[in-house]
Amino acid sequence: MKKKLLVSLLAVAILLVGCSKNEPAKEENTANTGEPVAEASENKIVIGVSPTPHGEIIENLLPKFEEAGLEVEIVNYDDYVQPNLQLDAGDLDANYFQHGPYLETFNKENNLDLVSIGSVHIEPMGVYSKDANSIDEIAEGSDVIIPNDAANGGRALLLLEKEGLIKLKDSTNILSTEQDIVENPKNITIVPMDAQNIPNVYEDAGAAVINSNFAIGAGLNPTKDTIALEAGDSPYTNVVAVRAEDKDLEKFKTFMEIVQSEETEKFIEEKYEGAVIAAFDN
Repeated sequence: MKKKLLVSLLAVAILLVGCSKNEPAKEENTANTGEPVAEASENKIVIGVSPTPHGEIIENLLPKFEEAGLEVEIVNYDDYVQPNLQLDAGDLDANYFQHGPYLETFNKENNLDLVSIGSVHIEPMGVYSKDANSIDEIAEGSDVIIPNDAANGGRALLLLEKEGLIKLKDSTNILSTEQDIVENPKNITIVPMDAQNIPNVYEDAGAAVINSNFAIGAGLNPTKDTIALEAGDSPYTNVVAVRAEDKDLEKFKTFMEIVQSEETEKFIEEKYEGAVIAAFDN
């Protein structure tokens, strides 16, 4: 099992040679790291998103934005780093791909001043396994893959603890790491990995904890394919972020009124069927 996982990890590493994980997806509307995507405008918003579900949610609202006099341009990214760096650099006006704890951690680690202007949805994180049909069936000594960033790694460990697979030193610490595991009855090995790559190799491990946006993008259904799923009251709500000095701009107030609307809630309910949950009151 470990040899098979190692081969899979090496294959992913080879695929990434010459294409940094921190580069946005190569799509028609994807930002380059050179010139800004667009010039600033009172009514234009260039927003960086993960394609699923964030980009799909925003794309569904494009007619509403246009009716409100906003010009919204969507830029897709396949990682969790560049959307914040390019927002800080001014290449983006806003981004929508991350949950609040990740934004807070990223700000501290990179000395940025990005702020949330509102919550949109929750993506319950799930545990996936090719061989086990429940947490109890995960074999002793298995590799269990989790995201390697601090916020999502800690989130994954808290989920594994809640399901009884491990015990942590402090169950309230959202930034727990594998060094904080104090009980490990099945002697599992935690394997941290870039979150976007986990769906490609999870079948070679005993289990893996996958963010729902990457799971959905890989054709997995969080409500049907998981052996454990976060509860809907998770504090990890996905937010729209902007530079702190821009948070009170009128265009963002209008933008969020449309995003946090009944139409968005209905779209999320119908398209994702519980795999994504609206996290606002309208």
